[in-house]
Amino acid sequence: MNKIILLIFPLFILSCQAQKNPTDVTLQDEVKNYTLENIGGEIANPWGMTWLPDGSILVTEKSGILYHIKNNQKTEVKNVPEVYNRGQGGLLDIAVHPKYATNGWIYITFSSTEGGGEGGNTKLIRAKLENESLVQIESLYKAMPNTTKGQHFGSRIAFDNDGYVYFSAGERGEESVNPQDITRDNGKIYRLNDDGSIPKDNPFVGKAGAKEAIYTYGNRNPQGMVKNPATGEIWLHEHGPKGGDEINIVKKGANYGWPVVTYGIGYDGTTISKENQKPGIEDPIYYWVPSIAPSGMTFVTGDLYPAWKGHLLVGSLKFQYLELVKLKGNTVIGRQKIATDIGRLRNVAQGPDGYIYMGVEGKGIVKIIPNK
Repeated sequence: MNKIILLIFPLFILSCQAQKNPTDVTLQDEVKNYTLENIGGEIANPWGMTWLPDGSILVTEKSGILYHIKNNQKTEVKNVPEVYNRGQGGLLDIAVHPKYATNGWIYITFSSTEGGGEGGNTKLIRAKLENESLVQIESLYKAMPNTTKGQHFGSRIAFDNDGYVYFSAGERGEESVNPQDITRDNGKIYRLNDDGSIPKDNPFVGKAGAKEAIYTYGNRNPQGMVKNPATGEIWLHEHGPKGGDEINIVKKGANYGWPVVTYGIGYDGTTISKENQKPGIEDPIYYWVPSIAPSGMTFVTGDLYPAWKGHLLVGSLKFQYLELVKLKGNTVIGRQKIATDIGRLRNVAQGPDGYIYMGVEGKGIVKIIPNK
């Protein structure tokens, strides 16, 4: 018995050591100089949000409801496509076209059964809103094959300065086959023209068997993606396994390593990869060990929050707070809690009014109002 204990104990020590980040930036407690206000009432799982020119908000609820919040009142939008509501799948992100005021296009990702076979997978559509109903719905991309697995659908949407639309699709629990194979969907960031066509300069156009919409690969489950307003680059974060959540910058044709390299370990404590870095694989800007389970991400601009300006906000599902990630260029130099114990924080975004809004499970949309 003692020999067995002696054999297990070193494995336990190694597992604990694997769950440390030797270059970590200390997480500071919050300095609460703000109040919180619920906007539009309770929403079970507010996954995505975007704003219309009149200041009203469109909010996706994972089960398949699209809410339109105007003057603090929410209305259910009609004609929303049926979603495959399973596990982490459902009605996911939403974004308006950068030229929405002239073209009226709204972009939505969700898990869909389209394409046949059992289960579902991540799909991107666009539509217009008329009389509180979606109209002119167009299918832009559907990841295949469908699967009944309930994990890792992604999915976030972002536009760059050139009008390309990016969206993420997680590897759907198929880590050994999907993320490193450009002939397969999932575990990828995709880039499309705004009408769903494939840009001619996408990195894998013309490669035999490749899914030409792919822009990056080796991604695990990206649930945060946003344009850096200072540089125009698309930033993303993604869930690691047990440890190893990452912040990355989207680069054309880049491989982000999953599962060849990772800073995390298996949920059962086993080793996924002995390597944290490898030639030809992008290193993250930052990684969390232990995992915070990041969801949602936004850059802070404007002067409403002087101490936050120019920095990044990331929601934590696991620890139920908003994290201020302080930046100097592309280097993380500080971390601070905000809205401690707010609940499972699914999304965060800065509205056109300059205020920060959080999507919190079981609460809905919560506005952060700084003290004067």
